[in-house]
Amino acid sequence: MRTGRSRHWTSCLVVAVVAALAGCADPPETTSAPAPRPASDDRTPTEAEQAAGRAALAAYAGYLEASREASRDSDPRHPKLTRFLGDPLLTRVRVAIDDARRHGAVRTGTLKSEPSVTSVSLDGDPPTVEIQDCLDATGYRLVYRKDNRVVPGSAGTRHLATATATRYPDGRWLINSGAAHEDQPC
Repeated sequence: MRTGRSRHWTSCLVVAVVAALAGCADPPETTSAPAPRPASDDRTPTEAEQAAGRAALAAYAGYLEASREASRDSDPRHPKLTRFLGDPLLTRVRVAIDDARRHGAVRTGTLKSEPSVTSVSLDGDPPTVEIQDCLDATGYRLVYRKDNRVVPGSAGTRHLATATATRYPDGRWLINSGAAHEDQPC
């Protein structure tokens, strides 16, 4: 049945694209577990931890912007994606954008973000920074490119998202994993 397939594609695409662009990957990584909260740590972060946090937040902002541009242009190979994303998240974002492209859909509108650093681990191998964000995707729409009609079931929400930035051997901080906590409004 064509209608059933269309609905199935629409719901899969909506979840994949919103999730990928909201800092997570595929639906299995969408979680109902509580999102991490900043620890009540009384110590002052070191200069190195503060610098790592700033670099990770810059990578996260770059990731969101590159993802928006790539989704708007239906370009899974958009050059900015590799500047801010590492695998496995890079591959999942590319697959979601390509899936939307193959079905004639693009993202339009505004995705609002309010990220903060929740933890910094410079002693880990590799060093990581955990980020928590309140993503507002209520103005971010998946539309059919040919007529700008909104893809049914693609309404966004305002919810918590988490992401991990990892420092790669070349010194760059890249966002390489994340999860949407769509059941946790913010």
